[in-house]
Amino acid sequence: MVGNNLKPQAKTIEFWFDFGSNYSYLTTMRIEQAASSLGVTVLWRPFLLGPIFKTFGWETSPFVLQKAKGEYVWKDMARECQKYGLAWKQPTNFPRASVLPLRVALSGADESWVAEFCRQVMTTNFVDDQDVDSTDVIRSILDRMGLPSEQILAAALSDKNKLALRHQTEAAQAKGIFGAPTFFVGYEMYWGNDRLDDALQYASSNNG
Repeated sequence: MVGNNLKPQAKTIEFWFDFGSNYSYLTTMRIEQAASSLGVTVLWRPFLLGPIFKTFGWETSPFVLQKAKGEYVWKDMARECQKYGLAWKQPTNFPRASVLPLRVALSGADESWVAEFCRQVMTTNFVDDQDVDSTDVIRSILDRMGLPSEQILAAALSDKNKLALRHQTEAAQAKGIFGAPTFFVGYEMYWGNDRLDDALQYASSNNG
């Protein structure tokens, strides 16, 4: 993948994320505006990070498994949120399950509301410190956005969409994704919120 000289056909960036990922929160809240300023379109790619961690023999986030790394990350998150002007509250439950909102995001990945939905879910997790895997919570977000919540939830919970999220996660693994957020511009992979600007610059200068 990395090093392949083939170029994508349009100014796009794939944004692979999990709602339980704290660094994905930073990216979710700023990627659309940053991409728009460069004429780049964001392709939303929700996936489950947990199954990928399990292939490494990890049952949870490395930020939990490694105490020193975890302590550093929460200090880093406070600094980064201050830098970006984002609200922040360290979640009392980390990493939170996020299967339901990921299913909703996948079902609506090509809809105009997906970016705002993702921002709302991330805010619910990392600012409001609420359970984002709750049907009531997700329904409330969709209702607040003026969307047909029951219709969207039904589509998200269909067997077809459940299988689609599994396949999306398998695709992430096949692409070599090992963490979130991860970005692809054509065949080039960038990992981490701190590489978003580099990925967008590459997308802007090399697409089309």
